[in-house]
Amino acid sequence: MAEGVEQRLRDLGEFIRHQREGARLSLRGLSNRTGISNPYLSQIERGLRKPSAEILQQIARGLAISAETLYERAGILDPREVDGPADVVAAIEAAPDLDDRQKQALIGVYESMRRTPGDPVDAAAGAGADAPAEPGAVAGPEDGGASHGR
Repeated sequence: MAEGVEQRLRDLGEFIRHQREGARLSLRGLSNRTGISNPYLSQIERGLRKPSAEILQQIARGLAISAETLYERAGILDPREVDGPADVVAAIEAAPDLDDRQKQALIGVYESMRRTPGDPVDAAAGAGADAPAEPGAVAGPEDGGASHGR
């Protein structure tokens, strides 16, 4: 193996081990979750084996992380070039299965999650929070409607 590939495998193995330890799983525990043998997982973590995309997917599922993250670290997938909020908003606006009202609601939720306490609320984004509900809209707990799950 080339030196760059060997380093990438060591980095991938270290990342997997870090994720496994963070999830408080032993190698045997991850083996049980994934169906991958304990020795093979150990070799992957030590950077001695190059796992296939299928094996990485099983590991990701066992660790409850994104398979794409492991694919990127393994060099199977190029790292995504995400410019940030504009990309998220553009993706929501381009979603063909959402109507305009749903898109605006999603963008509003996304932007409210990105705001930090003390940030000024712009008039357009803040209008939805205090505006009366549209006819036929379901009232939530903050609107005096019934709360589910209490």
